[in-house]
Amino acid sequence: MRNSLFLFLFGLIISLSSCRNDFEFQPSKGGLTFSKDTVYLDTVFTNIGSSTYRLKVYNKSDNDISIPKIQLAKGTSSKYRMMIDGLTGEDSDASGIGEGKIFNDVELLAKDSMFIFIEVTADVASANPTDFLYTDKIEFHNISGAPQTVELVTLIQDAYFIYPQRSEVDGEFLYETINLGFDDNAENVIAIGSNLDENDPINGNEYEWNNSKPYVIYGYAFVPDGKTLTVEQGARVHFHANSGLIISKNATLKIEGNLSTTDALENEVIFEGDRLEPDFSNVPGQWGAIINHSTSTQNSINHLTIKNATVGILSQNLALFTDTSIPYLNIKNSQIYDCSNVGILARKSTIEGSNLVINNAGQATLACTYGGTYNFTHCTFNNTWPSSQQAAVLLNDYVETETEIYANSPVNDFSFTNCIIYGSNQNELLIDRKGTNAFNYEFANCLIKSNNTNNNTFYPPTNTTNYSNCSIANNSTVFNPKFEDESLNQLWLSEDLNLPHDATATALFPTDITGIDRTTSTDLGAYQFIP
Repeated sequence: MRNSLFLFLFGLIISLSSCRNDFEFQPSKGGLTFSKDTVYLDTVFTNIGSSTYRLKVYNKSDNDISIPKIQLAKGTSSKYRMMIDGLTGEDSDASGIGEGKIFNDVELLAKDSMFIFIEVTADVASANPTDFLYTDKIEFHNISGAPQTVELVTLIQDAYFIYPQRSEVDGEFLYETINLGFDDNAENVIAIGSNLDENDPINGNEYEWNNSKPYVIYGYAFVPDGKTLTVEQGARVHFHANSGLIISKNATLKIEGNLSTTDALENEVIFEGDRLEPDFSNVPGQWGAIINHSTSTQNSINHLTIKNATVGILSQNLALFTDTSIPYLNIKNSQIYDCSNVGILARKSTIEGSNLVINNAGQATLACTYGGTYNFTHCTFNNTWPSSQQAAVLLNDYVETETEIYANSPVNDFSFTNCIIYGSNQNELLIDRKGTNAFNYEFANCLIKSNNTNNNTFYPPTNTTNYSNCSIANNSTVFNPKFEDESLNQLWLSEDLNLPHDATATALFPTDITGIDRTTSTDLGAYQFIP
């Protein structure tokens, strides 16, 4: 037994001693290969950091190598920065300003690879003045010739920035806030944000948003009483996370987009998040909401596209239960897509909508709750959110909190004409009533997805009083509108519906959302079928 144990230990020692103690790295002679010849970093706003992009470097030789130097061609002045296998490189000085620019003696095993992670923060002044591209290259040095290189390219976009001021107190940052007014408990409601300024030293008049360059909003931009925010056609507005726009009770909102003639939507006003990478183009919940407290009858929205918000538009009083005034909004020729909660959430408001398209929301594309007065004509409400709880349209006369239900909104008038209400669930129209006040609703010449499994009198087809000439889709094959591609927010019709319509309502809105005449052959919804 002792001999066996001795032999085992001896053999183990011999085997360990025969293993290489250290890797023998040879200086690189080149011959590296890369996952990309050029790394394109998506468009970024001036002085706003990009997402992180990845480059993979391969050593396909049989030798362990040491790369003498990997560096950005512009050296420590480059606006790009790198991280290589978790390392941040050499510092040019004690401040660390050179981190991520230069790496010495980078080792790479035979038949192995490594990752380089790349970011950029640059201003438009650093970019090429003709095309606004900011470029650099990664150099991989070797001992046998010129460095191998990988190009870096990104587009820098200048912008107007609207953000709350920040101060540091005892090591903590304090942000500027706005006082929105009093809630139902007579308490001030405070939010992180800033009042717009008519004479901002950098942006100029912040009550007129133009199309000369995009606007980037941090926190909530606030339009106080007595002021009017005008958004001109072609304006592009980008909201950071937890940001949005608030219109106070006695202020006015005017969004003056116009019909575009190209796919670039050159005259459309677009509100969306500030992540410009293609992977984020349809990601819901990237920013907060447009919050409308205003009772002005001059509030108007025309040709606006809202994308990727939490709530596209929230319309209600700040003091919902004690303030008897009614917020107002007229919205037409507009689109709201991919909201994580609701496309339009209105509580005790008045909204007039025409040629309006809302697609995909976590709860409802349109929710008119706690009553109000609503009139929608030639609108398309569709919801294919992957949930059994979502709906296209929700109507009720109450607000439910965690502890209480507030019912009996004084006004409950809902009117839908020549609209499409559709989606992936059996019932895309949900109507609920808990109060005793009058509850008036009418659907005229609408296509409604409704499988009336509950035999509830609120729903078609059992209740013919409130539904006139409606086409009821009780499954996915009957009266299917066959949108072009719901997943891409293309809700125009791929086939002519040929369903009954209200000619009087059509005469009020003779063209569809794209400007196509609908008076001679009328389709329901916001889009006229084009053969």
